[in-house]
Amino acid sequence: MSPKPLLSWKSWPFVERPLSSTLLVAFLIFLNFFLYRLAIVQWSMPFFYIAGWVLVIGNLLPYFIITEYELYEREVRIRYIFFKVRRPWTDFGCFYKDKRGVMLSTFKVPRRLDPFRGQSLRFSKTGAELPALLEILREKIGKEY
Repeated sequence: MSPKPLLSWKSWPFVERPLSSTLLVAFLIFLNFFLYRLAIVQWSMPFFYIAGWVLVIGNLLPYFIITEYELYEREVRIRYIFFKVRRPWTDFGCFYKDKRGVMLSTFKVPRRLDPFRGQSLRFSKTGAELPALLEILREKIGKEY
């Protein structure tokens, strides 16, 4: 039997932010026409068109899919559609909050490498989990910036 999480919530930015999502889709349509014209029509290199789209969609995928967050006594679990991330609290040295979520840093102070080495926890649309989340992070990680 799996232990009960201390806190859990879901985040789906594509649905939670309709204006930003509409602008993003419009930009992606424009980008599609631009890349097609450049890579296929002018250069005759479909590889660059396909590779460009793989990179763009790969980077934006967390925005388009539901992400489930679960905080346990010993670890944090993040579940995307295709995979699950499990990180123990001991991996993190500090955390800091911004307007869209909390970044768990692997360093003792915030660094520029945090988006690559750390773990980002996005808030839900309502942000109802925020007080409990910050309380758990203060207990488990300690250092807040």
